[in-house]
Amino acid sequence: MRKWIILGVAVLSFGLLLTVRRTPSLTVQSAPEFILPDIQGQAIRLSQLKGKVVMLNIWTTWCPPCRKEMPTMETLHRRLQNSDFVMLAASQDVDGKSTVLPYLQEGGFTFPVVLDVNGEVGKKYGVTGYPETFIIDRQGKVVHHHIGYNDWTLPAVESSLRRLLDQGVWEPWDGGGNRGEQTPLK
Repeated sequence: MRKWIILGVAVLSFGLLLTVRRTPSLTVQSAPEFILPDIQGQAIRLSQLKGKVVMLNIWTTWCPPCRKEMPTMETLHRRLQNSDFVMLAASQDVDGKSTVLPYLQEGGFTFPVVLDVNGEVGKKYGVTGYPETFIIDRQGKVVHHHIGYNDWTLPAVESSLRRLLDQGVWEPWDGGGNRGEQTPLK
C-alpha cells in the first residue's frame, strides 16, 4: 500500500512539474529611456510619455517592409489618436530630416517621428533589422516586441491595443510569434 502512495505522489509531482514548466512566462522589462529630436527639432523624451500606451516603431526610408507598413500605421494612428495612445516612429536614416521629411510629406503621414541618426534607440532596444515595433504600457514596460512588417489595420491589432488602453491587459494578437518581412541592419 505504501508503495502505491509513494508512486502516486511521484506521478502527481511529476505532472505538476510539467504543468509549471510548460506555462509560458512573459519577461516584461522597462523600456530604455531616450531623448531624440522630432521633425520640428523639439526634444522628445520617452519618460515624458509615461502614463500613455506607446507604440515605438524603428524604421528607415530605404527599407521596403517599412515603406509598406507606414500606411497601416497611419490608419491605426488616426483610429486611436483620441485616446492615451502615442505612436512614435524612430527613423534611423543617417541623413535625418533631409531624407525623412520629404518621405513623410509625400505619404501624408501625421504620426510623430523622431530622428535617430546615430541608431541610439536601435542599440538600446536590441534591434536586429527594420522595422521592429515595441508596445510599451502606461508604466513604461515593454509588453510586446514585433519583428518585421505588420498590418496595423487588422481588427485584432486594434482590439489588443484597446484592451491595453482600457483595461491595462496585454494580449498579443499574433500569439507573440508572428514574424513579418524584415530588412537586415546595414
